[in-house]
Amino acid sequence: MMILRSSALMLSVALAGLVATAQSPFDNLPKQSKAPQSVSYLFPEQITIPAGKPATVDLHFKVAAGLHVNSHTPAEEALIPTTLKFPEDSAVKLAKADYPHGEPFTYPNDPGQKLSVYTGEFTIHTEIVAPKGDHLLQASLRYQACSNELCLPPRTIPIAIDIIAK
Repeated sequence: MMILRSSALMLSVALAGLVATAQSPFDNLPKQSKAPQSVSYLFPEQITIPAGKPATVDLHFKVAAGLHVNSHTPAEEALIPTTLKFPEDSAVKLAKADYPHGEPFTYPNDPGQKLSVYTGEFTIHTEIVAPKGDHLLQASLRYQACSNELCLPPRTIPIAIDIIAK
């Protein structure tokens, strides 16, 4: 009886070890705590604009190497577009946002599917209106990053800009 229990225990430990070392298809995904974000906000961190008038501000972003994100106008309606949002209760308003045209992209295993994506660096041209004063804008960029093998869950990153309106 003791040998049977000992054998069962050893089998359980061996199976647990196999499960613990088995690779998941998500093992190669960037870890949120270790790896850089899929998309990073580059600049500007601070701007000075005329108070009460639309001011042109270019927001610069970078997609991590080996990834792409859907453009603002993806090729299919079901795909998640890249979108910039300002908080509705903010004194700073987004008057206009011009997104870049996406680059054509096809997956190696599905050349019939044509996508519109951003890779590398991209810029969103905006017009911002702010009342006189200093404002810390907490905008956001929503996107979905993908590699050639899989797509990560949609993500929203903060875009902080110190705005001085004179």
